[in-house]
Amino acid sequence: MQLTPETIDMTRYLASSEIINFEDLDIQRTALNLSKGINDEIWLIKTVYEFVRDEISHSVDIGSGNVTWNASNVLKFKHGLCFANSHLLAAILRYLGIPTGFCYQKLEFDGKMGLHGLNAVFIGSIDKWIRLDARGNGNGINARFSIGEEYLAYLPEEEKNEVDFRVIYAEPDRRVVEILRQSRNLNEALDKIFDMDWLLE
Repeated sequence: MQLTPETIDMTRYLASSEIINFEDLDIQRTALNLSKGINDEIWLIKTVYEFVRDEISHSVDIGSGNVTWNASNVLKFKHGLCFANSHLLAAILRYLGIPTGFCYQKLEFDGKMGLHGLNAVFIGSIDKWIRLDARGNGNGINARFSIGEEYLAYLPEEEKNEVDFRVIYAEPDRRVVEILRQSRNLNEALDKIFDMDWLLE
């Protein structure tokens, strides 16, 4: 799949923000621990990705009631929806100097259309963007690190009107972030996510 960065300004894929808040000391400590002794860029990205995928749970999978939203919040509580987990992966990688963006898919879950969030990471040594899905594995999901064929959590099906959006965004979609920030519990957040007629129009 051909990916399209929304900007050629790579500094935007390295920026910190209220959401991708890698000034947080716990994020910095985590990044430094994960990168210790690793000099290879590809191995570093794989290591960080697998940490988020395997050590940060998906909120639905563990039945958590609360909603996390920014990177430090996700790291503190060790769980998030797919969007939130992508915020943490971006924060750690950006702190380590690796450009990271955000991608989306429109998918059908239990008969309803909803949005799924994942990351795109730029590997300088091979001059290539790759997508990585830190949603978390289990229940038939087997997302993996790959610089060739993609192994994502979900493969959109055209016959279901599912969509793989090709744009790599420098920042998370603000409407998704507001849903995460304003929802009082996980069920409220999910209801809003499955009621998004605007789905990246």
